[in-house]
Amino acid sequence: MIFYIVTAGIAGLVSFSFSLIIWKLSTRFRLYPKIRARDVHTRPTPRLGGVAMFLGVVVAFAVGSFLPPLAIVYSQPAHIWGLLGSALMIVLIGVADDIWDLDWLTKLAGQLLAAALLAWSGIQFLSFPLPKLFGAGDGSRSVIVTLAPWQSLVITVIVIVLVMNAINFIDGLDGLVSGVAIIANGVFSVYVFAISSGPTGQSDYFNLAQLISAVLIGACVGFLPLNWHPARLFMGDAGALLVGLLMAASTIAVTGQIDPNRLEETVGSARQLFPALIPLLLPFAILVVPLLDFGLAIIRRLRAGKSPFTADRKHLHHRLLDMGHSHLHAVLILYAWTGAASIGMLLFLFIDTWWAALATVLGLVVCTIVTLAPLSRRKAIESVAQSMDADAAEAAVVARFDPLDAASEPDAEPSDSAAAAALDLLQKKEGSA
Repeated sequence: MIFYIVTAGIAGLVSFSFSLIIWKLSTRFRLYPKIRARDVHTRPTPRLGGVAMFLGVVVAFAVGSFLPPLAIVYSQPAHIWGLLGSALMIVLIGVADDIWDLDWLTKLAGQLLAAALLAWSGIQFLSFPLPKLFGAGDGSRSVIVTLAPWQSLVITVIVIVLVMNAINFIDGLDGLVSGVAIIANGVFSVYVFAISSGPTGQSDYFNLAQLISAVLIGACVGFLPLNWHPARLFMGDAGALLVGLLMAASTIAVTGQIDPNRLEETVGSARQLFPALIPLLLPFAILVVPLLDFGLAIIRRLRAGKSPFTADRKHLHHRLLDMGHSHLHAVLILYAWTGAASIGMLLFLFIDTWWAALATVLGLVVCTIVTLAPLSRRKAIESVAQSMDADAAEAAVVARFDPLDAASEPDAEPSDSAAAAALDLLQKKEGSA
């Protein structure tokens, strides 16, 4: 494990160093785009942080090749070169989009090529573990469905493109993608370590997945200081697509490469119901926020008769801001959802099914309460705004909090002091009634 920490540290150090350099150069030469209507930030900010993250990844993989315990990862160089080659392709596409704003068809074509290169290098879904619906004489809980070569290629490419775009879709708040990636890959690293350190033994697949996760965590940690609110540097499409590509690659490198029936020999107990499903469910759990946002965006845009890649201001993070959450609170809430779903799923490997389910449900309930908390305050303020006499002097104070008014944009959300004043007016009004 120490060698993974070393590679993560190198990725973080290089990513941080080049982030500083890129930020200073971009600021000096004004290498930043204009603010778009859907952007949350209010000042022009450089978007080339993804380049620094990519350099951190490359240097970390280069140093890792000199570490003897990681030699098994590099025993199949096609995997490494395919991964780095596809990463370079996707970063170049992202940089071009950040500078020239490419059309969605060009970006999709580039993503498909990068995904195909990664699959061609050998990082593919080879099989899927599926649970048995009925008991079997051998006592196994699952069956392994082996994919044909063309099925493996198609499914792998689709999954990679899906994850890349899902991650890119949530890149709208300072520190959001970096933090979600750190949490998700941290949980995934624990999972890979758990299934590869027991009776199932280690293989190149397990080590490759662990190394990719470690390097990605390091790159995100190194970039996060300059991306934390208020951000001085954005990762841009180059960084978001790179994060999505590496997360998909680490998942593919381990999912379907093990026999889920042996998970019971490694961790957990035979009474558990989910060991066979963990290799399939955990990737969805760690990507719950990006995939949910991506799915809702696709449905929303198709229903409106628009392209699925049309930009808008209705993503999950935008909705949290519109509900009354601050920028920081919105980011932390999405962190919490990612942590609750991914850690909850991981618990099924270590504790009894019912306790793991209870812990997961409690975590999701807490997240729901925190997410919806501002609605009660807004409801009270809206009550004041709608019940005020139009001629009253106080009406002007609270009118801007009425969601029916055109002024009910995110920047018109009530502050704590304004909310307290509006509630005080409501109490006085009710007291005099």
